[in-house]
Amino acid sequence: MKVVVLGAGLMGKEVVRDLVKHDEVKKVYLADRAIRQAEDFAEQLMSDKLDILLLDARNDVQLSDVIGLGDIVVNALFYTFNEKVARCAVERGVHVVDLGGHIGGATDKVLALHEQAVAKGVTLIPDLGVAPGMINILAGYGASTLDETSEIKLYVGGVPVKPEPPLNYNVVFSLEGLFDHYTDTSRVIRQGHVVELPSLSEVESLEFTGYGTMEAFHTSGGTSTLLESFPMIETLEYKTIRYPGHAEKMKLLVDLGLLSRESVIQVDGKPLRVRDVMLEHLTPQLRLGDKSDAVLLRVIVSGTKEGQSKTVTFNMITEKDQSTNETAMALATANTISVVAQMIGNGVITKRGAYPPEQIVPGNLYIEEMKKRGVIIEEQSS
Repeated sequence: MKVVVLGAGLMGKEVVRDLVKHDEVKKVYLADRAIRQAEDFAEQLMSDKLDILLLDARNDVQLSDVIGLGDIVVNALFYTFNEKVARCAVERGVHVVDLGGHIGGATDKVLALHEQAVAKGVTLIPDLGVAPGMINILAGYGASTLDETSEIKLYVGGVPVKPEPPLNYNVVFSLEGLFDHYTDTSRVIRQGHVVELPSLSEVESLEFTGYGTMEAFHTSGGTSTLLESFPMIETLEYKTIRYPGHAEKMKLLVDLGLLSRESVIQVDGKPLRVRDVMLEHLTPQLRLGDKSDAVLLRVIVSGTKEGQSKTVTFNMITEKDQSTNETAMALATANTISVVAQMIGNGVITKRGAYPPEQIVPGNLYIEEMKKRGVIIEEQSS
């Protein structure tokens, strides 16, 4: 298979690192307008499978030409490009997977291309990060082992291995994205109905080996397509994991309006968005840098099997790979999207059309493939 990876940022590069290791992958194209960054990575990787391409994704002709080189596209660009890339891939008859993006309905717009994808004989799978992504695959797999599913509870957090006060948190993605997750409401299913709950609310405690007691609270975006995939379920909710006390501190900032998109002040007669000040001030303080991170995950799926109550629980603790310097978040995210892309290319996934991960990715095989890459997901039934 030939794979085009769009975006030479952290995730794009780590996807390439995995792809070139596998015999079935014959060619990998890494495309970005930051050509020097991509070339430096290629020199470090030293794989004769890899070609670097200059790409300005805003140029429709250039984007189409690059996509047309592959059998599968891994879209690691900013989520605002997701619909455009998906449409272009369908036109070229190329499969595509992306990392998702709940703001602005990016994932819904990709899934709306289902009929066109079927007609062209291609597969589109958005939302292939960790949350959403990994949790969707595990939720779908857990539900498939039951006759009837009544409850799905999802917990995920990217945290520093050694927390530093006052927030005990380091940024592994965009700090502005984090602010969105903390300020937008969380959509959940309660007693069979979709409701919206304030983010940073309903804090609960969870235990993780080696990390002790952690806290979890509602944040936006995590449930993604699961609400539509499990419309008859009694309970479905997603919470973010952090060190104890984090939610209370962040809620104070939210309540004061310091993370608001709309709050604007005048400084020396010039308008200034308060959120922009917070971003500029906090980003250098919260940058992960060379520190070690971890991704903690728990997915609990409950229901009945052959008339008996049954619960399937998935647990994962993934830490930064000290030998490659690959962050835990990159390990979990990049390997997830790479594994699924290869499942399409290898003929493991044969359904054509646009599907969310929970409806199309075989969870048992996914867990096996992630284990080969050092990401261990433990499954327990009770």
